[in-house]
Amino acid sequence: MHRLLEKVAIITGAANGIGFEAAKKFASEGAKVIICDYDEARGKECEQELLNQGLECKFFQVNVADRATVDAMAAQVIAEFGKIDILVNNAGITRDAMLRKMTKDQFQQVIDVNLTGVFHCTQAVIPAMLQQQKGKIINTSSVSGVYGNVGQTNYAAAKAGIIGMTKSWAKELGRKGINVNTVVPGFTETSMVETVPEKVIDQLKQQIPLQRLANPEDIANAYLFLASDESDYINGHALHVDGGIVM
Repeated sequence: MHRLLEKVAIITGAANGIGFEAAKKFASEGAKVIICDYDEARGKECEQELLNQGLECKFFQVNVADRATVDAMAAQVIAEFGKIDILVNNAGITRDAMLRKMTKDQFQQVIDVNLTGVFHCTQAVIPAMLQQQKGKIINTSSVSGVYGNVGQTNYAAAKAGIIGMTKSWAKELGRKGINVNTVVPGFTETSMVETVPEKVIDQLKQQIPLQRLANPEDIANAYLFLASDESDYINGHALHVDGGIVM
């Protein structure tokens, strides 16, 4: 049985890593997946890969930091599909630097994409979900937003803010039939950690009770659960998928 049959699901940052894993998983569960990403070439490749598998999807080039492109995407999804059931705010970037060396641009770029972008996308889909009196919004935080991380002032601030926004929106929108939750990934095997020295990765693994990094499917599985009807009574929750590094 398909867990997301006929659901219309928007996933941001869906052309790579966790986002693309989620797009594949949602589509295989019967969803009509809207692949949103700033990378047009890679986004079209992902779209074609899913279409070749007989899955239903459509790619939109979106810069979540640019409200106009977000609103245009949401309007076109409504025009073509008639509804929006699920939003996964997965898009994110890093611009790491120690506090004393971090530039204003490095700080602002991460806030614009990782925090303001979540605000933009959520506001854009809310009218449709309010009309339906039902919807699932899934935000993506990080363990860095829970306990901080050296060199990630901007990233930690944005990811902590996402937890606060999630709880606020859960209180506002829960009475309207809309569930809002956040997934809190631990360190995950994506392009974001490719530049981390192997020695540092080994040290990280020693700190994790499960002794490994997450893989993208681990996080996508959490997205799928929170998007499905199985999570209908979960609201305002921060679901840690981190191997136990934060307890």
